[in-house]
Amino acid sequence: MFRTVGLIAKHGDPRTGETLGRLIGLLRARGLDVVLDDESRGAYPGGDLPIVARGRLGRRCDLIVVVAGDGTFLSAARSLANQEAPLLGVNLGRLGFLADVMPDEMPVRLNEILDGDFIEERRFLLDVTVERGNGRVFSGLALNEAATHKGNMARLVEFETYIDGHLVNSQRSDGLIVATPTGSTAYALSGGGPILHPSLDAVVLVPICPHTLSSRPIVVGGGSVVEVVLGHGAETGVQLSCDGQTAAELAAGDRILIRKHRPDLRLIHPPGHEYYATLRTKLHWGQGF
Repeated sequence: MFRTVGLIAKHGDPRTGETLGRLIGLLRARGLDVVLDDESRGAYPGGDLPIVARGRLGRRCDLIVVVAGDGTFLSAARSLANQEAPLLGVNLGRLGFLADVMPDEMPVRLNEILDGDFIEERRFLLDVTVERGNGRVFSGLALNEAATHKGNMARLVEFETYIDGHLVNSQRSDGLIVATPTGSTAYALSGGGPILHPSLDAVVLVPICPHTLSSRPIVVGGGSVVEVVLGHGAETGVQLSCDGQTAAELAAGDRILIRKHRPDLRLIHPPGHEYYATLRTKLHWGQGF
């Protein structure tokens, strides 16, 4: 089933080298070929693995294992969005909504998965573009969310929001988050948005600290095209970020277009993975009773 496994790892974490070493030993004991992502070579001092460019990793491998937290997992997902290899996360971070195999569980969980006992699911990403005048000034992807927000300026952002060409509202706020179901437990949740089950074909729009209290989050179909048009007062300081990474500096009149990306991302979970259990654990639901 899996013959070649690619590894992506977090930089600058002292646990990474040891975890990678154990992981490589497990994979080699199964007779599998193992390659290392070129952007991760500094995380593994062994130097005895073939190095493959990130852009070709998903085409070379049958499975990609990301040894990191959710931030590195998000970066890997964006890089591999158009490649077919599924992703499995070994969690070195704090939350682990995406990277859900703990290092101490790795030997058991990895062998189960390599034996074919796993759960596969698909998550969609967002295509995000910025149009200025008659040209495009930015194009990128987001697995969690695309957020339009003020940078270091003190005043509110003015913008209009359209869904499939229909005006939804005009508002003044600190910005707007457009999130996938995957991202509904990230920035959108902190902004007061609802949690969307990953199986839903939907996106959620969450205003950030709106000037009008009646501005509330809204959930729309996943096939919708969301358009955000910046108004006056956005001459400087307004930014677009994808998955928390600054992607573009925006200007008045810019049009941000957000739509579902194809193909979907394939995720691998160990057997017994259950979304509501993840929510209970990560969000500490029910503790203290």
